[in-house]
Amino acid sequence: MYKVLIVDDNMTNLVLVRQLVVRVDDCETLTFSDPKAALATLETTDVDLVLVDYVMPEIDGVEFTRRMRRMSRHATVPLVVVTTLDERKVLMDALEAGATDFLTKPLDPLEFRVRVRNLLELRRAQKQLAARAAILDREVGIKTQELVEREREIIWRLSRATERRDTDTGDHIARMSRICALIAEGLGLPEEECRLIEIAAQMHDVGKVGIPDEILFKPGALTPEERRVMETHTDLGWTILEGSKSKLLQMAADIAVSHHEKWDGTGYPKHLVGEAIPIAGRITALADVFDALMSVRPYKPAWPIDKARAFIAEGAGKHFDPACVEVFFRRFEEIAAIAGTGHGDGASAAA
Repeated sequence: MYKVLIVDDNMTNLVLVRQLVVRVDDCETLTFSDPKAALATLETTDVDLVLVDYVMPEIDGVEFTRRMRRMSRHATVPLVVVTTLDERKVLMDALEAGATDFLTKPLDPLEFRVRVRNLLELRRAQKQLAARAAILDREVGIKTQELVEREREIIWRLSRATERRDTDTGDHIARMSRICALIAEGLGLPEEECRLIEIAAQMHDVGKVGIPDEILFKPGALTPEERRVMETHTDLGWTILEGSKSKLLQMAADIAVSHHEKWDGTGYPKHLVGEAIPIAGRITALADVFDALMSVRPYKPAWPIDKARAFIAEGAGKHFDPACVEVFFRRFEEIAAIAGTGHGDGASAAA
């Protein structure tokens, strides 16, 4: 059943137009002599066709059209302006305001019926397209979620491969990435960006797959030359991950190359300063270092929590983004509950 709204301040014309509409199959009508009342009804009511008289006090048919078109729910509903005038300017004004068509009085019943049926067919097609679009949106949403889950799996599996080339464990990677999400949320980043940072941070040390075993697994201190080789893991990570069309892998590439940069420019590989460092890299740097300090490594015990806190505080404005440090302390109880507790897992932040 189609719903047709009719507006005309002349009751005789209103009754006449209504009689013509009800002769069209599957139509019911809403009639108004007051255009303001009609507009108020349209705020909350869906209709399939609007017939509005042009000559009315206060709000004429053109102004009525403009106001109705501002309502998003009626942006495409067919609207016909009915007028006794045959002036080109009036007709152009109506069309420019958003009218779909116009009819001139006196109304011809046969022409009226054909015009109304054609416009209702247009409305039916619009609804079918809208329904199809909604179905497609749902299908796209499902496919997008499937792609997100696949990306999650790719990241997870690649990070597991990294574990075999480093002393880190999956627990460290999971903890560190969760701390990244807490800091990102505390900074007020959009929810989607927080999610991407949490997942992408797991790939921060993927470049270590290209570091020779004798350096990566060396039990003692590295020589200056060995240290330079170790530091290439940031560029190697970028090389592995860059160039993807995936936002997730793009962020992972940024994190891989920038998580050893320092706020004061003394980090590597590019010696970036301050906000020139990608925000995801700044967040990961802080989360990775803190969890490393709180974890056992082959060459050190886990630090006491007060000592680790002091290290982060001292690094604000030097090693770490001060804004990230501020969030770190604001959400410290949550972060400390996640971080390593000295029960045997390693971390990669120191390298």
